[in-house]
Amino acid sequence: MARSTAPFSRFEWMIAWRYLRARKAEGGVSTMTWISLIGITLAVAALIITLAVRTGFREEFVDTILGANAHVTVYSQTYVTENGQTRRDIPDYQGWADRIAQVPGVTRAAPLVKGQVMVNKGQVNAGVEVYGIAYEDLLTIPRIAQPERAVGDIRDFDQGIAIGSGVAQALGVTVGDKIKVISPNGVKTAFGTSPRVNAYEVTYIFTAGRWDIDRTRVYLPFAEAQAFFNREGAADEIEVMVAEPEGIDPLLMPIMRAADPLATVWTWRDRSGAFLRALDMEDNVMFIILSILVLIASMNIISGLIMLVKNKGRDIGILRTMGLTEGSVLRVFFLCGAVTGVVGTIMGVILGCLFAINIDSVFSLVNYLSGGGVWDPSIRGIYRLPAKLEFWDVVSAISLSLFLSFVVTIFPARRAARMNPVEALRYE
Repeated sequence: MARSTAPFSRFEWMIAWRYLRARKAEGGVSTMTWISLIGITLAVAALIITLAVRTGFREEFVDTILGANAHVTVYSQTYVTENGQTRRDIPDYQGWADRIAQVPGVTRAAPLVKGQVMVNKGQVNAGVEVYGIAYEDLLTIPRIAQPERAVGDIRDFDQGIAIGSGVAQALGVTVGDKIKVISPNGVKTAFGTSPRVNAYEVTYIFTAGRWDIDRTRVYLPFAEAQAFFNREGAADEIEVMVAEPEGIDPLLMPIMRAADPLATVWTWRDRSGAFLRALDMEDNVMFIILSILVLIASMNIISGLIMLVKNKGRDIGILRTMGLTEGSVLRVFFLCGAVTGVVGTIMGVILGCLFAINIDSVFSLVNYLSGGGVWDPSIRGIYRLPAKLEFWDVVSAISLSLFLSFVVTIFPARRAARMNPVEALRYE
């Protein structure tokens, strides 16, 4: 009668380890084991790297949105003045801003004047968007007041104009140079409206971290922007910052009620929601594709175990006649496959984490070997490939790999356990 042993006893571990390290001449499958190990390692590493890049890219993208743009923009609906003019500006902009600032959860409300103009230096022109803002309000915009890189002193803002590094590069200017700002809707004369042309000294150059912002945005002092765009006594919108941008929805109605019955709002989610939804969909698809890659790598375990069971048929027959139960045989071969999966997963986690942590160095090497130009910020919006390791991303990769490795191991292990010892020894 077969003698039962304790599950995963030392005896079972000893047999499994002996099979794993056996040479091919001894009936082992060390080559297949190594192939399985390398496959799982690379698949898990690829999954972790992708999850880290996905998390880092989304965080960097959202951070550049929230760090350089309003969380909520408050506009005025179209209204008709007493003299019959149709307008959309905000005459009582300071009253709107003060009332909005008192809404719980709002950290700042600043009036803005905005307009699209052309900037010129010599023979070079560039289209930009001007933001007219007060100096104290500009200091509260993280990506502008504390940018990745800056030239000049933001404290000199009221003495000139602040421009993005992309604008400065396009015009070939630096701090201290003067640029012309040209608006088609300029001075009103008896012969119509003539373009307004003003020259401003560049006092501050910022790099916000987003190519489209650095390439198209300039800031003027609020009063100067009012005069330049014929907005004396009015603002175009109120820029609102909140403490919790991700939870913006509950604040929208209080902000509108605090502002004015004519107020309407536009949030950062409205501006970039479609891109973020597309990004989430792409993330889910990539996770499924890489999960299939891990499954394919795990399938190599089946091939190796089937060959191992075939080569060790005589050993199985002897062990069964000595009294080893079907459960013990199943556990022996399960351990052979599971150890491969566990070791491959551990190596994959180490490789993936090291790659993600040092992704800047790796990317620089790839960029150097390819001759540069691998990453185009005008297409991707940001200047580098970001990666951020999250604990739960690593846990999900480990769980997926171990689950698939254990599941695919069960089938050949059951085949070994159900092998008839008489059939196994018949031709020996």
